[in-house]
Amino acid sequence: MKNVFERIREKHGLFDVPLFEISGTTVTVATLVSFLVVIVVTFALASVLQRWVARVFSTKGQQDQGTAAVASRLVRYLVLLVGLGIAVHNLGINLTALFAAGAVFAVAIGFAMQNISQNFASGVILLLERAIKPGDILEVEGRMVRVLDMGIRATTARTLDEEDIIIPNSLLVSATVKNYTLKDSMFRLRTQVGVVYASDLALVRSVLTAVAESLPWRSREYGPRVQLKEFADSSVNFEVSVWMEDPWSTQQRRNELNEAVWWALKEAGVTIAFPQLDVHFDSEFVESVGVRSLVAGLPDMPSED
Repeated sequence: MKNVFERIREKHGLFDVPLFEISGTTVTVATLVSFLVVIVVTFALASVLQRWVARVFSTKGQQDQGTAAVASRLVRYLVLLVGLGIAVHNLGINLTALFAAGAVFAVAIGFAMQNISQNFASGVILLLERAIKPGDILEVEGRMVRVLDMGIRATTARTLDEEDIIIPNSLLVSATVKNYTLKDSMFRLRTQVGVVYASDLALVRSVLTAVAESLPWRSREYGPRVQLKEFADSSVNFEVSVWMEDPWSTQQRRNELNEAVWWALKEAGVTIAFPQLDVHFDSEFVESVGVRSLVAGLPDMPSED
C-alpha cells in the first residue's frame, strides 16, 4: 500500500506537492525552492555589488573611502530589500496585505522598542545625508573621535586614548556634533599663557608671534594670531592660535606649541605668571599688634600675672 506522500506526488508531481498554507495561499515545494533560491541569489548579489561599488570608489583616491563605505552599504540594503520582496511575492503572499499588517505590528513594536527604532531611522538618515562618513573626525559630547564604521543602529568610533566607543545614531542626529573634516581638515589649535604685569607687552607679542610662525607643521594658508585675552588677577593672559591640517594630532601639537612658548619666553627674560596674593597691613594694625609678634608670626600672649 502506498503512503500518502507517494499518492500526492503521483497526483501533483514532486514540485507541486503542497506543504502548508499562508493566509490562504498554498505553499508547494516549487514555491519554497524558488523562495530559497531568490534569498541565496539576493545575498550573493548584494555582496558582489557592495564590493564592486567599494572598488569603483577606491580607484578615485583615498579621499573617497568614506563615500565608498556609505554607497556600498546603501546598495547592499537596497538589493536585500528588493530581493526579499521578490522572494516573499514568489511564495504567493500579498505584499500589500503584509505591509498593512506589518504597519500595525511595527507601531506596536515601535512603542516597545522606541530607542532601537529611533536609532534605526537615524542610521538611515545618516547614510542618506552623508554628513558623517567613516574616517571623519568629530567632537561628540566634548570628546574628539574618529569614525570607524557606520551601522544601521550605531556608529563605532575611536577616541584619542585609542578607546573604541559605540555611539547611538540617534545621538548623532539629534545633538550638535562638530565635524572637523566635513569640507576640509583645517583645525585651529589654541593655547594660553599668562605673564606678569611688569612685562613688556610689545616684547611678549613679538616673541609669541615668532614662536607661532616657526612651527614647521602649521598651515601656511592662514597666519598665526596672538591676542591679549584678559587682565587676570595675577597675570596678563595671551592666546596663541595656529592652523593645522590634522585635527587628530591636536594633543601632540599642543604639547609642542606649549614647550616652544615656554622656552621662547624664558630666553627673552619674560616671567610666566603664577597665582599669588599680596597682603598689606594698616599702620595702626601693625602698631597695635607689635613688630615683634609680626616677625614671630604669633600674637602677643598675655601674662599669667
